Amino acid sequence: MRFLIDIAIAILIATTIGFFTAWYAVEYGGQYGAVAVGEWTSWPGAGSPNADPYAVALLARTGEVPLGAGEGTAFSAEKDDSGSPLTGRCAYLIAGQTPAARLWTLTGYDANGRLMANAARRSSFHSREIVRRPDGGIEIAVSTIPSPGNWLPIARVDRFKLVFRFYDTPLTAGGGGGDIVMPKITRSGCQ
Repeated sequence: MRFLIDIAIAILIATTIGFFTAWYAVEYGGQYGAVAVGEWTSWPGAGSPNADPYAVALLARTGEVPLGAGEGTAFSAEKDDSGSPLTGRCAYLIAGQTPAARLWTLTGYDANGRLMANAARRSSFHSREIVRRPDGGIEIAVSTIPSPGNWLPIARVDRFKLVFRFYDTPLTAGGGGGDIVMPKITRSGCQ
């Protein structure tokens, strides 16, 4: 009888460890194959047939549809350049250069991955409508309060994320993150 109890305990421990490691791999396994540039992170292989199983499981869980390897790549950010989470209670300035691309979009999503409702009824910017700095760089204010110039309105939420999608770009060729330049996300004040 003692032998059967020991087997049952071993099976229970193995099952618990198996479920925990599976959860951990899906929840945090998306970091495998990631390219990080400052506060921006991309998974360039997520839309390819050779995507790693952790990225596939994460995408299946969240329901996100990645860009195909030939379409472009997306970078997301959930923290500013100081490492603090992005929150709708603060204003941010996204400033700097963007990688070469035929078209790019910058979109704000709430913590659940949904577009945020706002008074301006605007949820994104694209490269063909933005006013650029003289050096070709960008400056986009992200806040709940209207701002002159390039302004991306967000809702007053606890957490949100920004997604920069680059279409028809050399970034899809697979290079590392060392030569990619992304704009900084700087907190400019909180309410």
